[in-house]
Amino acid sequence: MSRTTRELRLRRHKRLRQRLSGTPERPRVAVSRTNKHISAQIIDDVAGRTLASASSVETALKGATGGNVEGAKAVATLLATRAKEAHIVAVVFDRGGFDYHGRVAAFADALRAGGLEF
Repeated sequence: MSRTTRELRLRRHKRLRQRLSGTPERPRVAVSRTNKHISAQIIDDVAGRTLASASSVETALKGATGGNVEGAKAVATLLATRAKEAHIVAVVFDRGGFDYHGRVAAFADALRAGGLEF
């Protein structure tokens, strides 16, 4: 039986989450993308709290689409500034089962350029 792309991604994500967990010292950056948008959250898994988030559907990013590399960089830059405001410097990157390529890789590079360590 063939599996859908979504099922395969969810299996990869489940496998990743067995190893990755966000702590108060090193929260997890969870990336989610669709064809048109990209969003991310910084999560403390111990407390079950979202510490910061950013998405391409926000009004702060009006005019930037999340469907391309430039939009992903814009969202990552916004998330990095919000992380700095929340005094977060070190994180664990959770790619959500997506390939570390294209928009996800550009997102990670922009987070690093914004000052986050992972």
